[in-house]
Amino acid sequence: FAAAFLGLTLNQSAFFAEIVRGGILSVDHGQLEAAAALGLPRRRQAFRIVLPQAMRSILPTGFNELIGLAKSTSMVYVLALPELFYTVQVIYRRNLEVIPLLMVATAWYLIIMTVLSIAQRYIERYFSKGAVRNPTPLPFQAFFERSRRP
Repeated sequence: FAAAFLGLTLNQSAFFAEIVRGGILSVDHGQLEAAAALGLPRRRQAFRIVLPQAMRSILPTGFNELIGLAKSTSMVYVLALPELFYTVQVIYRRNLEVIPLLMVATAWYLIIMTVLSIAQRYIERYFSKGAVRNPTPLPFQAFFERSRRP
């Protein structure tokens, strides 16, 4: 477990650091100058001015990396750790039903990625307040609005 954790952490941390750096650099320097002109302390400038604006560019690529990390955990089966793909291998070696169990694993990965994608959509929408004037309705929101109308 420690080797898998260390390997995945070291691999993804460089990508995440670059994503955050790029997001912070995407904020216009004039925003910092305006915050400094208002007399805000540096910490408050970072948390109230820079990070909310940077999150709009950090979130899409950050969630893509998170989804990629969830997919790459299937490589840990080489170390014989009990993750989803390894567990499926153990079971289908006992009962020799390879395809049905791989379909179950595929369904689980699909469910996990769908949940992460839906969470990404809602979080991105939260951080894009003020950036989009007429935001498109969310999938569930549009469904409920249609069902309410007579």
